[in-house]
Amino acid sequence: MATTLTPQTTGETEEISVTEALQQAMHEEMGRDEDVFLQGIDVADRGGSFSVSEGLLDEFGPERVRDTPISEAAIVGTGLGAAAAGMRPIVEIMYSDFMGIAFDQIMNNVGLMRYMFGGKLDLPLTIRTVDGGGFSAAAQHSKTLHSLAMHLPGIRVVCVSTPYDAKGLLKSSIRHDDPVFFFEHANVFNRKGEVPVEEYTVPIGEAAVVREGSDVTVVATQAMLYEAFDAAEELAGEIDVEIISPRTLDPLDIDTIADSVDKTGRAVVVDEPTLSASAQSEMVAQINEEAFWRLDAPIKRLGVDNVPIPFSPPLEQEVIPDADDIVAEVRTLF
Repeated sequence: MATTLTPQTTGETEEISVTEALQQAMHEEMGRDEDVFLQGIDVADRGGSFSVSEGLLDEFGPERVRDTPISEAAIVGTGLGAAAAGMRPIVEIMYSDFMGIAFDQIMNNVGLMRYMFGGKLDLPLTIRTVDGGGFSAAAQHSKTLHSLAMHLPGIRVVCVSTPYDAKGLLKSSIRHDDPVFFFEHANVFNRKGEVPVEEYTVPIGEAAVVREGSDVTVVATQAMLYEAFDAAEELAGEIDVEIISPRTLDPLDIDTIADSVDKTGRAVVVDEPTLSASAQSEMVAQINEEAFWRLDAPIKRLGVDNVPIPFSPPLEQEVIPDADDIVAEVRTLF
């Protein structure tokens, strides 16, 4: 069933930002389950670098909202141990750029321990981190690395764009018995949308058709989802764009994407990682496997060229895709 950026609901809703949606999700899950706790750099007194954990310390105290040393290896490693011992930790890596410091923990332990224990050990660890450029934070604070996480078996990978998805998917991630890498985006924190007041979750592994169309499918993640909507509005009356938000990259809901491509016959995949060995490339490969005979043109992909993100705002804007790039790429298909 098609949805929009603000899904229809029969109950009461409120308009909140992505930041507020994430705050609500953690507040509700920590209130629901005393085994849930949060730890990371400056998540307590400062409320996190992007204010996502603001207010949690006052509500739940320093035992459950913990500032840590500046050591991503320790943050993830102690979270892993706590999860293996029966807790449900949420650990925050301030920027996805810093996940490399904890990569031995992530690659060789977080993703593998449940398998190596024959499935007898639950590992309900949620790793929250921030992806993306667009705010002149330079090359070491602007990478988009969910493609890297997709390559690791045993870890679920979630990327959120809207308040509705942010709240529902974070709650599902915290409740999941597998480790989940939960990627937020600095340029969507202030985006607002309607969210149900009543309890809800969004299942991990389900994409959403957020705009119906008949001529071309645009698959877009995180901040690129909003660029895709702007592109669709610019193309309205010329080309009818259907937009898919994958929401979860592992597992990827290829059925929803392929069904859309079956209908439109054309596809553009736009995401912010560098293009080489990227999430875009994986989605293009799976679309080819599932819907090749319905394609009327080759699938196009958009992302950052294989360069570091520049500090200079004009150069940064040049390398990160936007609505104009999507419009131009869509037009090449016709």
